[in-house]
Parts: sequence; structure tokens; C-alpha cells
Amino acid sequence: MNNRIVILTQWFDPEPTFKGLLFAKKLEERGFEVEVVTGYPNYPGGRLYDGYKLHLYKKDIVDGIKVHRVYLYPSHDSSKIRRIMNYSSFALSALFFCLFFLKRPKALYVYHPPLTTGVVASIVSKIRRIPFVYDIQDLWPDTLKSTGMISSEKVLAWVGRVAHYVYKSATSIVVLSEGFKQLLINRGVDPNKISVIYNWADERYIKPAAKENYCLGSTFNVLYAGNFGKAQDLSVLVEAAELLKDKGCIKITLIGNGQEKYKLNQLVKEKRLSNIEILDSVPVSEISSYLSSADALFVHLKSDPLFTVTIPGKTQAYLAVGKPIIMGVEGCAAELIDLSGGGVLVKSSDHLLLWKVFLSWRLWMRSS
Repeated sequence: MNNRIVILTQWFDPEPTFKGLLFAKKLEERGFEVEVVTGYPNYPGGRLYDGYKLHLYKKDIVDGIKVHRVYLYPSHDSSKIRRIMNYSSFALSALFFCLFFLKRPKALYVYHPPLTTGVVASIVSKIRRIPFVYDIQDLWPDTLKSTGMISSEKVLAWVGRVAHYVYKSATSIVVLSEGFKQLLINRGVDPNKISVIYNWADERYIKPAAKENYCLGSTFNVLYAGNFGKAQDLSVLVEAAELLKDKGCIKITLIGNGQEKYKLNQLVKEKRLSNIEILDSVPVSEISSYLSSADALFVHLKSDPLFTVTIPGKTQAYLAVGKPIIMGVEGCAAELIDLSGGGVLVKSSDHLLLWKVFLSWRLWMRSS
């Protein structure tokens, strides 16, 4: 009996991803034989990880899971041409491998973004008659427009038609929120093939903060950990830090990588801020200690209709740590925090409000 599941994803461990090694191991525990088709790790910095070299193909065994790595052009900066090269190179390599070298599985589990992985799955599914589950973590073309990567309405419309073709081709679709589901239904996707499965935290590494880590020191520490992209609009933290620079009792720390990191570092230098620190990303196995040492954890996306239906993946990790959350995202994510009682809500991209929240919440936490 064929019980092989192949996960097709451009991002896989050691890269940060929601449906990576942990997901593969859980499928294995359920009796499936799991293989992965992916690229060489370079996300989110766009540089190949230490210990890896580019080849046309390389087979790895990662914690017992067979991983097929195919060639891609490493890049994740603001250049549209290089980003297209990154997506298209992986798509072409994965398509060639899946059509001619991959042993036929029972099903494909396809991780989106980017949309090009879905295009590959649609072609492979049609030619080789393999059903596939399409896991949508990021809606296209909405994200392309929201982040400014593509502004041409004609191109966005074309991407939308390609996306709809992939949705139609998929056997089943998984989305991360009810808002995503309703958007797809509004666009003509069959609701019977859409399932809402919320993301989770990797509890192998993300642990609840120990009691001693709840004791505030002389400084109120706010931490952001994740991607530094246009959608995150983290300049709002720099602007808030500027207002707080005479308040030596508040420190803001950002941990991660991404296309906006250089710009953020330059802003901090130009404003001569000592109350905000920007650190490189750390392995998932180490991030829990940073989260536990903070007094509050920050989530933010710029104001945009798309982001009202998404839930940033770090939300679940922050909740698992058990530290208070400052949520600067409207819609589904805000509802989750409000329902859980896990933090406070602020308006997106409002540094004046953020400044007031940092000050007032620090005073409230110290008096409680």
C-alpha cells in the first residue's frame, strides 16, 4: 500500500517555516512515509546558510526524513528581478525533479508561499495524477500588492488568475484563518475543499517562561523576533524608541533578518538611539530564552485589508511563552489576542500610541 506523502516547499529546516521538520515528523508518527522536496536554505537573509553548497541536486537525511534539495538562486532582498529568479529557479528545478525522478507518492502536501510551488504542484498533479493539498500561508496577489513588490494592476490580475487556477487544481486547501477562507470563497473557490487549520508553536523549542523570568528588572524590555520585511513596518518601533530615548527604563530589542534590516539599522544610527538594539536571527532552538527574558512581546503588520484576515505565525509562539503581547495587527490576529486575554491591542503604524502604551503598561505592570 502506498502511504508516501511528499512535502513540496521552498522553505524547510533549518529555515524558519510553519510546516517544516516538526510537521513531517508528526505525519510520520501517523504512519506515513514522508519525503520532502525543497531548496537550499537561504531564507530570510537571502544568503546560503553555513555548511551548505549549491548543487543541482542533493539528498539529505534530516532526523530520519528524506530531504531532496534541488537548485535555486539564493536571494530574498528588495530586488524584484532577483526575487523572481529565486522563485522561478526553484520552481523549474522542483518541476523537473518531480516529473522525472520522484517516486510517485500517495499525495503531495504543498506549502505556499510562493505561488510558484502551487503552479509546480498543479502541473505535476495533472501529468502524474497525484492529488495535492495546498497549504496557503500568504494570499497572492494580495501580498505582492501590499508589500509593494508589484504595483501593475495588469500583472496583479494575471497573478490572480494563476492563483485561481492553482486553487481549482488542488484536491484540498488549508488556510490559517476564517478570514482567509471567506476571502477565497468570495473569489469563487469551492468552500467544501477549504479547511481552517490554525498554525502552532514548535513546543520542542518554545517553552513557557519560568517564574523567575516574570520578575521585572530595572528596565522594561520589549522584544520583536521575526522577519524584517515591508509588511512588518518595524520603523514604528524606531520612531517610538526616539520618543522614549530620554526614558532610560525602556529597552526595545529586535531579533531577525530580512530586506528592511539595513534600513532599520541606518535609522537607529541616524537618530543615535541607545534604547533600541537590532540583533541577527538565532536558531529556533535558542529563541525561547530570548522570548522568556522579555517583559512584553511585539507583533506588528502595517495597516492593509489583507492583514486583517491573517495571523502572524509568531503569535502562537508568543502565546506559548506566556508573556504579555503588544499586538499591532487588526482583524483576526487582534481577535485571537482579545479572546485569549494575552495582551493589549494597538493601532498599526501609530508610534505615538505605541509610545504611550509602552510607558503606561510598564507603570501598570510594576504596580500590579
